[in-house]
Amino acid sequence: MASVAQVPTGAVDCLNVDSVVCITINRTIGHSMSSIPANELKVRGVSAIEHALRGSSEAIVSVRGKDKYVVMEVDHYSYLRSCELEAAVHEARADLAAGRIVRESPEAHLERLDAME
Repeated sequence: MASVAQVPTGAVDCLNVDSVVCITINRTIGHSMSSIPANELKVRGVSAIEHALRGSSEAIVSVRGKDKYVVMEVDHYSYLRSCELEAAVHEARADLAAGRIVRESPEAHLERLDAME
């Protein structure tokens, strides 16, 4: 019997996802982020964020010891949004290729959505 590679917790199974998207997601999951306590953010302001982002593309802001927010530079956020949109296009193309679509008029589409509620 062939052995099956284990996918690390939180990682994406690369057999079912475009390889570039998979690599990006798994690198992001495995990447540790800096952490900024909310109190430090109150005291040091933006300089605390800049300091945390020196060694990482993202930083977590913790409130009362719990991770609550993620901060990053706008360019990195734009990159992540672009990746998210590319993944959505890839998923839509896969659905189209597999026949998982419905062809209908806008009116029929709205009626179908109303029936779902």
